[in-house]
Amino acid sequence: MSKRKVKDQQLTVGQCVCQVHRILRERFCFQKLPSAPVGLESQHKHLLELLKRTAIHGESNSVLIVGPRGAGKTMLLKSVLNELLDVKEVKSNILLVQLNGLLQTDDRIALKEITRQLNLENVVGDKVFGSFAENLAFLLEALKKGDRSSSRPVLFTLDEFDLFTHHKNQTLLYNLFDISQSAQTPVAVVGLTCRVDVLELLEKRVKSRFSHRQIQALSPMDFPQYVELVQQQLSLPQEFPDGRFAHEWNNSVKALCEDKSVEDVLRKHFNLSKDFRSLHMLLFLALSCVTPSNPTIKPSLLLEASRLCTMDCKANMLHGLSILELCLIIAMKHLNDHYQDEPFNFEMVYNEFKKFLQRKSHSVHSFEKPVVIKAFEHLQQLELIRPVDGSASRTQKEYQLMKLLLDHTQVMEALQRYPQCPTDVKQWATSAFG
Repeated sequence: MSKRKVKDQQLTVGQCVCQVHRILRERFCFQKLPSAPVGLESQHKHLLELLKRTAIHGESNSVLIVGPRGAGKTMLLKSVLNELLDVKEVKSNILLVQLNGLLQTDDRIALKEITRQLNLENVVGDKVFGSFAENLAFLLEALKKGDRSSSRPVLFTLDEFDLFTHHKNQTLLYNLFDISQSAQTPVAVVGLTCRVDVLELLEKRVKSRFSHRQIQALSPMDFPQYVELVQQQLSLPQEFPDGRFAHEWNNSVKALCEDKSVEDVLRKHFNLSKDFRSLHMLLFLALSCVTPSNPTIKPSLLLEASRLCTMDCKANMLHGLSILELCLIIAMKHLNDHYQDEPFNFEMVYNEFKKFLQRKSHSVHSFEKPVVIKAFEHLQQLELIRPVDGSASRTQKEYQLMKLLLDHTQVMEALQRYPQCPTDVKQWATSAFG
């Protein structure tokens, strides 16, 4: 009887909203990801077969998983490895070495990491090797089983594979692919990259040793499936403490996904990226506005979340500038228009600003030159302007050549939204002659 009471107990709206935030934030913050990527079943089967041949039969292989960021390349590899390690004979036999191009920036660091992950620091000790190939061969030789001449299979995963192609002479890749072609040690090399032209980055000798197997991780998801995914991500589970609130919430989510304005927002995001992370960011921003006084996600919240997601950061920074700094940006815009985006210096910008003050400004004060220089330097600190590459370091700062890192559209959009922008300044920005 007491259990039934607990099950039927109704929570307050505040408690329900608190539970909604806890459940959905856990889902959106990547603490609960799907076990395998959606729509990549054939790629999963192919990769599993490939790695099984290395782990069980001792056959060396190499393969590249290619796909855009967020397509599920890492998730695909992890799900295959989890399935592979469930096989008892594989788990006790295979060795995993995980490298990342962002962390292992050269072959020396990569070799140290390989030694550490294979637990061979004591074996290597103070030995001196003539070449990278000798060192790697020694490591793999040390892994040979004591009772048989055969070696333990080693699986190398290279995340951000394209960054390894920038290492000197591509020594690491050459040796890994060379070993994967020989019969001496069972090795599988799996590279993950988002560059479709990655094979063009390989040297001829490296390319000749690569198997040229590629697995394309491209999601076949269409728009109706995407909308269904959004609905799933926002829906509450059946075990939610207050069943009535969960039923109302799930109905409101269904109505939300059928709304025409929401459909337009989701289609825009779908066309830009099918990435889980960008979708979670959109839904997270909408969820953050759910309160006890506003206990459901309304279309207006999703529209505002979409606006925040696609906001231009640099144009947004212009809203916090002073009127003087904004005038300098407009002067630079006019110089770009006059001289077809040629570099400018402070003196040119200052002269343009002085012309504006003399000609038509009644609402902008005349500033001393040191004050204007300070404002110009602040724009450089904000990275809205930057020095031209190769401009002489000995040049006086007033004459150092600069480039504006904003385009015409960004400046005009920022002016429209700038709070209490003087009319003279707006007219100057829109005039063709500065």
